[in-house]
Amino acid sequence: MSEESLIEEKEKKLEDIRKEAEEKACLVQRALYYVEEFLAGPMCGRCYPCSLGTYEARIRLIRISQHLENVNESDIKALKRIGSKMMEGSFCKKGKDTGKFIIETLTSSEEEINQHLSGICPKKECINLIEYVINPELCIMCGKCLETCKYDAIIGEKREPYLSGYLPFEIRQKRCTRCGECIKVCPAEAIEVITTKIEELVSSK
Repeated sequence: MSEESLIEEKEKKLEDIRKEAEEKACLVQRALYYVEEFLAGPMCGRCYPCSLGTYEARIRLIRISQHLENVNESDIKALKRIGSKMMEGSFCKKGKDTGKFIIETLTSSEEEINQHLSGICPKKECINLIEYVINPELCIMCGKCLETCKYDAIIGEKREPYLSGYLPFEIRQKRCTRCGECIKVCPAEAIEVITTKIEELVSSK
């Protein structure tokens, strides 16, 4: 395969990564996906902005997506610095495009980024910042969520004719992985995704 063909193949791969990343609604998850796909692919290792910068970018994005201790504006500044350095110092198009994508994503909505720094994912895609809950007013107690869950995260009793005194269905948050399978099978749309930070604020009042 010629050098031009290899370059073209790499560019197509970058286009695919970008397209898949942009399918995510959350800006942080979008940037994190792109960076992780970058790291999953081959790197020449000739320039530090790519080989070191992307690893730091991944760590910073994970910190934000999980709202880890002491996450703040400095993480955003670091990501923008990394993106700029990659655009300026990367030898290859792959590195430059990744740096550009990081900056474009972070600057597309300052409000959403600030919400993440406060522990809120407005698009409800950062799994550490959300919870799945069953709305008892909508639940028909069919038990499909219980049967589907692979992680034994749901408790409750299926409704049977002519019997009463059921244990309502509930999701155990420590076991739940937010995989979304229970939402897919619920015929009553009784499983809701809530932002944990918002719920904490409400419950504290």
